[in-house]
Amino acid sequence: MPRISSELNVLVVEDSKAMIETIRDYLAQMGIRHPMIALSGQEAIEMFQGNRPDIVLLDAILPDVDGFEIAKQMRALERDGEWAAIIFLTSKSKDEHLARGIEAGGDDYLMKPVSQVVLSAKVRAMQRLIEMQRSLLAVTHKLGAANKELQHLSMTDGLTGIANRRFFDEMFMREWRRCGRMQRPMSLIMIDVDHFKLFNDTYGHQAGDDCLKTMAAQAALAATRAGDLAARYGGEEFALILGETDADGSQWVANLIRQRISDLKMPHSSSPYHFVTVSCGVVAVVPNAKLSLQTFLQSADQALYLAKEQGRNRTVYVEFGQVE
Repeated sequence: MPRISSELNVLVVEDSKAMIETIRDYLAQMGIRHPMIALSGQEAIEMFQGNRPDIVLLDAILPDVDGFEIAKQMRALERDGEWAAIIFLTSKSKDEHLARGIEAGGDDYLMKPVSQVVLSAKVRAMQRLIEMQRSLLAVTHKLGAANKELQHLSMTDGLTGIANRRFFDEMFMREWRRCGRMQRPMSLIMIDVDHFKLFNDTYGHQAGDDCLKTMAAQAALAATRAGDLAARYGGEEFALILGETDADGSQWVANLIRQRISDLKMPHSSSPYHFVTVSCGVVAVVPNAKLSLQTFLQSADQALYLAKEQGRNRTVYVEFGQVE
């Protein structure tokens, strides 16, 4: 008789000791030497829950509970992606009886007295289904991981590795609504690398890319809480969403980033400061239904514009709605 994988985990639920010994012997000849044995429905449920068998040979009539009810309970205990093959052992051959077993969650049935040849064939068929299900589950997990990676890539700026404009727009709206519900302040910082075109023209695009990566890293260091987000807004411009942060707090964060960039002393001979600097525009407000998210963004843009107009390498805060 062809042997079956010894790794197959089989649970036999049967109250007849003679039948148990017969089935145990048949399984041993297939290569399954240590099947689990349950003499009652309650014991079967406990073993199923604790050991997660691959195949259940389930007597349709048990001393404490209907075998069909046990099958239903087993199906209810299965977690996502799990599946155990349930084969009913029954002496009744009426179609209605067999249909009831399938409806209860059974996959096949085996007539008593159990035939060694038929048992082997059915176990082998279920083993093939189990292997197919496991392969499908493995593929599903790989696809899930790939989809997560694609989703991550779709939200990430390819150069700097921080959030891109698309993710910024999504989080901007979400945080605006959250802070509005909680009636907590929300801040937005717009940051621009000063004289970046001149930097690129002087040092080349590779140096320009390295400069942007450095800028992104510093922005990310300042956005560490759950409601914070550092994003590349476009070109050499970056944005920070700071949830539950007031005007004082956001100006402190903006000045911290600006100072850190200055402290790096990245050479920039075309800048009046002779090293790379940034300008920051800051706005803060407690969102509500009467305020406009677009005006909030425009206020931050206006603050950034003023910072650049006033000589760059500085932080400017404007009140919400102060758009010229």
